[in-house]
Amino acid sequence: MSLAVLYSRALAGMEAPSVVVEAHLSNGLPSFTIVGLPEAEVKESKDRVRSALLNSRYEFPARRITINLAPADLPKESGRFDLPIALGILAASGQIDATRLKDYEFAGELALTGELRPIRGALAMTYKACKDGRAFVLPRENGDEAALVRESQVFPAGSLLEVCAHLSGQTLLVQHVGEPATPCGDGYPDFSDVKGQAHAKRALEVAAAGGHSILMSGPPGTGKTMLASRLPGILPTMTDAQAL
Repeated sequence: MSLAVLYSRALAGMEAPSVVVEAHLSNGLPSFTIVGLPEAEVKESKDRVRSALLNSRYEFPARRITINLAPADLPKESGRFDLPIALGILAASGQIDATRLKDYEFAGELALTGELRPIRGALAMTYKACKDGRAFVLPRENGDEAALVRESQVFPAGSLLEVCAHLSGQTLLVQHVGEPATPCGDGYPDFSDVKGQAHAKRALEVAAAGGHSILMSGPPGTGKTMLASRLPGILPTMTDAQAL
């Protein structure tokens, strides 16, 4: 019996909770089962993964394959788990070295040819992976978005073969370094343009200074939109962490 464990991320609103991908190969009639509350698109990854492995010149094990996506009570959706599932099968069957898997997190949808297709939520997933001290491997098209997290280690890849070559130490992926998020406070309408409206201006200043919510109501043409469009210009500049 063979077992491989690696890491990925789910999406829950703006959060990206960690998902442990466990791949287990055992004797018995050949089968491929995915458990851990997978949605339909995750269940369909069985066919994408099988074709991607075969077209990448890897062997698809004729054994009983069980993939567990933990925690079991967290819904798993989209094709982002294709890459970690494929790598888990390769590691469990001994076709790639599993010793380096613990240092990375993986996400990416596989084409039938083994190419990697872009995914949603790269920024949120990379931000959480960085906080947990792991590098992130994801499709090349998501590299710029993921690299907005300044302290992260992002390794974009174009195909399953490139990821396997990196894990085997043959051809290493190049770490992607992007421009950090730099919130800009220029370009907003000037708050000083507003004439009169002393009561409303005072309310906006208090809300901006204290971080409060504000609700403006009144008949059309009294200046609600004009005032609201000028509120960002008096807000404090965001830090990188706040922008992310």
